[in-house]
Amino acid sequence: MIVYPKAKINIGLRIIEKRSDGFHDLETFFFPADLSDILEVRESDKLAMFQYGTAIDSLPEDNICIKAYNAIKGDFNLPPVEIHLYKRIPVGAGLGGGSSDAANTLIALKKLFSLAIDEQGLAEYAAKVGSDCPFFIYSSSLETAKGEGMLAYGRGELLTKIALPQLEGMKIRIEKPPVFVSTAEAYKGVLPKNSGTGLQELLSMPVESWKNNIVNDFEESIFKKYPVIEEYKNKMYDQGAIYASMSGSGSAVFGIFR
Repeated sequence: MIVYPKAKINIGLRIIEKRSDGFHDLETFFFPADLSDILEVRESDKLAMFQYGTAIDSLPEDNICIKAYNAIKGDFNLPPVEIHLYKRIPVGAGLGGGSSDAANTLIALKKLFSLAIDEQGLAEYAAKVGSDCPFFIYSSSLETAKGEGMLAYGRGELLTKIALPQLEGMKIRIEKPPVFVSTAEAYKGVLPKNSGTGLQELLSMPVESWKNNIVNDFEESIFKKYPVIEEYKNKMYDQGAIYASMSGSGSAVFGIFR
């Protein structure tokens, strides 16, 4: 079974507060990006993971796809599988590549073994694997040409689909500076702020107004540590972007162009 895990960008990212479980409550808008890995899952006599393409700084047996398989195998008595991942989404870029791989492992297992489980059920398993994994269960059904994405709350697992007509006909360009930013590193430098206008209201405004109103809370500390990321963002504006931002915890930057 072959699937194509897509990347995402974050349009706006507010860190609301730190929770008692060590995670953070946030508010963001996930939008699918036109960039994907290639993932194949096949039945085998033993569980195995094979990685190709862009290097991943972890052992195959520690890959999040294995975690996704283990999260669901017991409830459905799954046989061992081989997972083959061709990595094209940059690592440490804030594009959700690993989370998408994990979610699509669940999707591939459902298809391969004809599991009696719906999207919501898969999303519940995905939430056990990673905070933003549930989004990628739904992302392939979103009509990006109509500006469809999902508002995310909580750890990123509470999702509401909305459409932003302003994005229709827009082009999104993604560039990654030669910098790796870990999620843990990004969260260490952020200061939660539970105030200001809600993101959904800000997103309803014309795209031209987003530059001065919609922010990624990670940028302040990450730009100080890695000025080259801010340079990439400014270059997007120099090249005519209507809106530009770092995606997620970085380091990738995207620009929205007409």
